[in-house]
Amino acid sequence: MVPTVQVELDRTVSALRHAADAWANADIEERIELLSSMREPALANAAEWVQRACDAKGIRRDSPLAAEEWITGPWALLYAVNRYIRTLTDIKNVGHVTLPRAGVHSRPGGQIIARVFPVNVFDKLFLSGVEIDVWMQPGVTAATLPATIAPFYRENVHEGRTTLVLGAGNIASIPPLDVLYKMIADGAVCMLKMNPVNEYLGPIFERIFSPFIARSFLKIVYGGAEVGAYLCEHPGIDEIHMTGSAATHDAIVFGAGEEGAARKAHGSPRLQKPISSELGNVSPTIVLPGRWSSADLAFQAQNIVTQKMHNAGFNCIAAQVLVVPEQWDQTDALLAEIERVFVESEGRAGYYPGAHARHARLLESTPNARVFECGDPAALAPALLELDAGLTGHPAFTTEAFSSVLAVVRLRGETAETFYENALRFCNEKLAGTLGATIVVDPATERRLGERFEDGIAALRYGSVGVNIWAAVNFLLTEATWGAYPGNTLDDVQSGIGVVHNAYLFSRAQKSVVRGPFYPFPRGVAHGQFAMLPKPPWFVTNRTAAETARRLTEFEARPGWSHVPGILTAALLG
Repeated sequence: MVPTVQVELDRTVSALRHAADAWANADIEERIELLSSMREPALANAAEWVQRACDAKGIRRDSPLAAEEWITGPWALLYAVNRYIRTLTDIKNVGHVTLPRAGVHSRPGGQIIARVFPVNVFDKLFLSGVEIDVWMQPGVTAATLPATIAPFYRENVHEGRTTLVLGAGNIASIPPLDVLYKMIADGAVCMLKMNPVNEYLGPIFERIFSPFIARSFLKIVYGGAEVGAYLCEHPGIDEIHMTGSAATHDAIVFGAGEEGAARKAHGSPRLQKPISSELGNVSPTIVLPGRWSSADLAFQAQNIVTQKMHNAGFNCIAAQVLVVPEQWDQTDALLAEIERVFVESEGRAGYYPGAHARHARLLESTPNARVFECGDPAALAPALLELDAGLTGHPAFTTEAFSSVLAVVRLRGETAETFYENALRFCNEKLAGTLGATIVVDPATERRLGERFEDGIAALRYGSVGVNIWAAVNFLLTEATWGAYPGNTLDDVQSGIGVVHNAYLFSRAQKSVVRGPFYPFPRGVAHGQFAMLPKPPWFVTNRTAAETARRLTEFEARPGWSHVPGILTAALLG
């Protein structure tokens, strides 16, 4: 795309500012109508969206891996649109946001937790056994929780705000989802600057958001860092939201080079406007010891490899450090299964800029790295690094890999309890970032740990936690909040500041915890687990994933029971 020239940028900012008050004070019915208008164009453009993304990322259009582009593209956008419509409809009809029937409860000590998924029968059918809880920050009580939900809609008159959204280049739905959150939660008009990596999607977004663009509630512009820098400093921009790296964040906030480093050291930001951010992290996956069957080992190996290889590893929540028990007699068997899945997986192109250089640096830092070549020189070969937990400053612990390298750390622990405590301490203290972590635990071990298991989740300083299901599912299911653990600051930003998605519009959330079945259906039935979730469609090993994802997208565009047989049939064949 041709970069948007400055004179056009100025005109665009001016148009947004003139429309800002109208959007900030638009009635609920108008907001619902505009959101609803996105469904049909999103469906009409879905196939082209997926094809363009597959072509750009080197994925065969007929590959099951095309499911990744359906799920994290048009499906994720339509899913979010429907959840925001549900929230706004509640506000219109009853004056406030209605939480699901499962309701609100508290942990020992009083921390408030809201169950936000599942909500309806379709949730229970399509993602059977999956549950999401949003944990609130300390100080929120059952009595004060309602006042912390959808605060924007508790005021009658608003001053218009203009937000610059700096789009991410890896996952296609990130830019439009960030825009939707800022528009719905904060009532801001938005300028979306597309990332050069996936700016080919800009014209599709323009078609999907055309009613918003026509009224100057949203504008989409193009260009590299120079366009982003100009807009960040533009007096007509009130605030900024970005998805990217901490280095980019610091350059925006403090400036580049030695001057920027000095400003950061002295806590003197150059940027004098609010900025929120999602900046990734070194994501851990903790495996708790238990007694697993060979089928359990095979399934969980696919779960772990998916966490690494989805989108070729170019995810801010991609598994980077696998934390396993040194004294577990099945650790080697699990690693062998992981290697097998790596070897049998379809090759993935290193499409993201700098991927091969980052990959090479990590391999050079670890002499015993095991690389699983796939015979394609363009592919980014998956690799395992066995690292000592005591290493200080190893790049696998301090820097987001954004590639297909998975580090393995063996920690001691005579029992599951002591290993769990050691793993929690290692993740909190040794690994960079606070975005997300995943725990894999069999039901018997979880029962044996009892309250200590929940205490461990509470102790994890991450904004997203997954239990037997990749923490990234909190990104996909918009009922969850998505962002870093609270408490980061401009001069120590780690994984960012603030949240997005958050369809219930919580303003004091601490983390979202998603749980899934340890066993896939139907094998789980023999273990007394009655969830009907088969191999999930985001698994890189799912043979019918693309068909399932396409059908799910059609369902979100035009919900109804007629879609159910086809979705369930495709899902069960995966």
